[in-house]
Amino acid sequence: MTSHQWDIRLEGRAWSAEEARKKHHLSPEKIEMISGKLFWSDEDRLTMLGLLVENVGAREAVRLGRPEIWRAAIAALDNPAL
Repeated sequence: MTSHQWDIRLEGRAWSAEEARKKHHLSPEKIEMISGKLFWSDEDRLTMLGLLVENVGAREAVRLGRPEIWRAAIAALDNPAL
C-alpha cells in the first residue's frame, strides 16, 4: 500500500527538523472517522501508523497487543497463506 520507506527502529526517536518537515506532509490532513475507522483510506491509516511507530519504536508498539498475534503476523511474512 504505502510506498514510503519507514525508518522504524526498536526504540522510538524524534525526527530531525528536516525529517519532521518531510514527515508532516505525509500525515493525513485531518483526523476523521468514517464507518468506524479512522481516516479515509487504508493508505492514510498505514501512513499514520508508520509515523507513530517511528516515534515510539517497535518495542513499544508490540506491547499494544497480545504477543501471539504479533508472532502470527511475523510468521505470515514468510508464509502469506497463514
